[in-house]
Amino acid sequence: MPGRTYLVGGAVRDALLGLEPGDRDFVVVGTTPEAMLDAGFRQVGRDFPVFLHPDTGEEHALARTERKSGQGYTGFVVHAAADVTLEEDLARRDFTLNAIARDEATGELIDPFSGVADIEARVLRHVGPAFVEDPLRVLRAARFMARFAPLGFSIAPETMALMREMVEGGELAALTSERVWQELARALRSDKPSAFLRTLRECGALAVVLPEVDALYGVPQRAEYHPEVDTGVHVELVCDVAARLASGDDLIGFAALTHDLGKALTPADELPRHVMHEQRGLHPLRVLGERLKVPTTHRQLAEIACREHLNVHRLFELKDETVLKLLERCDGFRQPARIGQLAIVCEADKRGRTGLENEAYPQRMELERLHAAASTVKAADVAKGLSGPAVGEAMRKARIDAIHRVRATG
Repeated sequence: MPGRTYLVGGAVRDALLGLEPGDRDFVVVGTTPEAMLDAGFRQVGRDFPVFLHPDTGEEHALARTERKSGQGYTGFVVHAAADVTLEEDLARRDFTLNAIARDEATGELIDPFSGVADIEARVLRHVGPAFVEDPLRVLRAARFMARFAPLGFSIAPETMALMREMVEGGELAALTSERVWQELARALRSDKPSAFLRTLRECGALAVVLPEVDALYGVPQRAEYHPEVDTGVHVELVCDVAARLASGDDLIGFAALTHDLGKALTPADELPRHVMHEQRGLHPLRVLGERLKVPTTHRQLAEIACREHLNVHRLFELKDETVLKLLERCDGFRQPARIGQLAIVCEADKRGRTGLENEAYPQRMELERLHAAASTVKAADVAKGLSGPAVGEAMRKARIDAIHRVRATG
């Protein structure tokens, strides 16, 4: 093995936190690309030398430095050479807890920026002044909080101050929609998405990257239904409940995040009631989805949840025929998974209220039960000898009957 090899980044951090490490990344100091190739490594990456281990396939990067050369998070000049030290490589990293290395030969920790102490103190702190050169780090800070807030982490005041400066300086305008969506999706897959929203809001970034969500804060709701009153706080709670009900599922998470966008558009003289907020929410949801290039599957479920969540809450009051129309509007017979997904989002909405986090939500099981009953109806069984529109009408009546029978049995 050429040079000296160190395990770096998330694998070291997670091991110190007692978490299951993900991918392992390595830095190699004191060698050249030619020596790596001669040792059987395969080079990948164009911007700087990264090599795949011939046996494990794990990434090994040559120690490197970065110098800002333009705007945004792509304007960097990278220098990788045998004379770049491990400390210089660690200095370019974002947070101190990510700037710790472990010597593969000796097991020794190299911690020039006191990352271990910050882990013990549960503080997310930037490594140095170069932090401000990469606007993506504002979103990364928020996303790390979505993962680590349940462990007691907070952001160092000086780091939050730098994040505010970056937002006020307009640096976030350089972020591409793809990178914003990538960080948002990862936050929604984390244990506490609300920490992502709160962090971005505290530094002013939420109004830049998710203005439709930011607009919900300060919008009142009726206290008898929403003890938390503030719609933004409600959405935080809904996202956290969704993360518990569907761990690691950003599809459910995105629908939970956007289900109430219409409440920001309620006329002031109608507050704190939000009549028609389901329909009003569809336009800002579509604008957000287009801007961030959100995957189509996510947009479709989010629109269904935005439009139908109150109908699901009222499920026990709906007529059998109305239940069928709800299932059809969701395309639930061609895409059956959507019904279960919608039911989870609606449960998160109902339980995402202060003091109601553990409330029962029988509508979820009931919706799935009625959908399953209606799905058993087959055209071959109910439309023999029929053709054209008569087939659809026979299917519709049979599905309504199936829903009625199941409801009658309790």
